[in-house]
Amino acid sequence: MARRGRKRSLTPDEAALWQAVVQTAEPLAPARARPAAPDTESEPAPDPEAEAPPVPPIPRPSKSGYRASSGGMAAVHGAQTPAAEAKKRLQQLSHGQTAGIDRRTASRFTRGRMNIDGRIDLHGMTQETAHRALCGFLARAYDKGSRCVIVVTGKGSRGGEGGGVLRRMVPMWLNEPGLRSRILSFSHAQPRDGGEGALYVLLKRKRGG
Repeated sequence: MARRGRKRSLTPDEAALWQAVVQTAEPLAPARARPAAPDTESEPAPDPEAEAPPVPPIPRPSKSGYRASSGGMAAVHGAQTPAAEAKKRLQQLSHGQTAGIDRRTASRFTRGRMNIDGRIDLHGMTQETAHRALCGFLARAYDKGSRCVIVVTGKGSRGGEGGGVLRRMVPMWLNEPGLRSRILSFSHAQPRDGGEGALYVLLKRKRGG
């Protein structure tokens, strides 16, 4: 086996050179740590379906033909609102208006050729008393199945606009919902029945009667 060589010691010159190198050398800067990679498993990506607000259900039409909306009740399928139906049913009447009545009946009515089934004289009454009496009279006449009745208002004073108070008020009362629902038409009476101081009133037929 080969014999290992002995380590020799540095000479004085070599030792002095080594000390000079050591004193002039600078230490190396420590290595910078690399930034850690983001942990993709700790914070999962948001689910777009989970954050989306719930979709409100589509309203369905009700049995009456209306559906709820932000503005209230809306008509669908061409259905009319109750207010429109009521307006159509209770259309304002004026003297001699005979819409919805056959021509022969309208002619007989306005000419005073129908049988008179009842008569009430409001002349001389106060407005309150006359209104109450008129409502009761027409309700009873309708319940009995009467068709044509006479309402006497009186002509009143010709000095004031429109004549007497009752002459002006009775047509308005006949258009009130409580009375209008029973009436088909009204018209000035013929002179033999009171002329402009009286009205023919044509009542509807009572249903089921």
